[in-house]
Amino acid sequence: MAKRPNPLDRFARDLRPGQLQWIGVRPARRASMQALQRARAVSGRGLEGDHRIDKSPGSGRQVTLISREFIGQTAHFLGIDEISPDLLRRNLVVSGINLHALRHQRFRIGDVLLEASALCHPCSRMQEALGEGGVAAMLGHGGLCCRILGGGVMVVGDAVRVEVPGESLDLFG
Repeated sequence: MAKRPNPLDRFARDLRPGQLQWIGVRPARRASMQALQRARAVSGRGLEGDHRIDKSPGSGRQVTLISREFIGQTAHFLGIDEISPDLLRRNLVVSGINLHALRHQRFRIGDVLLEASALCHPCSRMQEALGEGGVAAMLGHGGLCCRILGGGVMVVGDAVRVEVPGESLDLFG
């Protein structure tokens, strides 16, 4: 399926690469997050080991991600030093790249091709996880929901790079 035109596409070329900092999956709804060093992403489904892989194939919420910078901003608003990524229930934590500029863009983490489909708004469980004011602190800083367009493996430390339309590193493609 062809990617729809987005007026911000031309600026996405200017995004410097970020880095994958953390990977987490939940084996069941409401289960604790399990931190991983590497994960296999299944195209159109989700991450192996995550309960969402069996829910709504093709949905725009196959993987969720947040930036280390957004986590820091949320901690600042709560008046605390830091927040453990597992409390936020996002699958991926990245750093060094503007997540809002990734919205509606295709990007790669390791072998995996993703497309950011929507903002990932905080839910009421953030009040439980972060305490009073948790939802308010995360507003605008909840991260992104993504589709997996091309499966593969991602490893903590992999680069996060925008996939510029029409450009390919495939020498034979």
